[in-house]
Amino acid sequence: MASNFEFYSPTRVIFGKGTEQRVGALVREYGGTRVLIVYGGKSAVRSGVLNRAEKSLAEAGISSWTLGGVVPNPHLDKVYEGIRIGKENSIDFLLAVGGGSVIDTAKAIAYGLAEPEKGRLGAVRAHPHGQEVPAGGQHPDH
Repeated sequence: MASNFEFYSPTRVIFGKGTEQRVGALVREYGGTRVLIVYGGKSAVRSGVLNRAEKSLAEAGISSWTLGGVVPNPHLDKVYEGIRIGKENSIDFLLAVGGGSVIDTAKAIAYGLAEPEKGRLGAVRAHPHGQEVPAGGQHPDH
């Protein structure tokens, strides 16, 4: 028998050809003025989607910085780099351009910026008797 519960998830998904050209206006709607764009690598650049997103932000009067090179099962070093960029530039909005690892990295950066007093991101056990794996990323030794 399932317990009663309530779930509320106000998620807005915008998908389709050319939607990256609207990113400036959309970020502005949410009050963003200083954006860190997190992306993976070659496909975001080669397809032109990164360039079009940066152009849209600039046209909306929004400053942007980029953090590329996110790989599948990203290491925490990339997260800490994003947190450093965010702090140094008073980033108030994160934009993930890419798939799951890029989105997860942006979420971990957002957490690090929102909860600076927490210090380092914690570690969780990947297996009850296994080694610890940092939350939000792959262990740096692997």
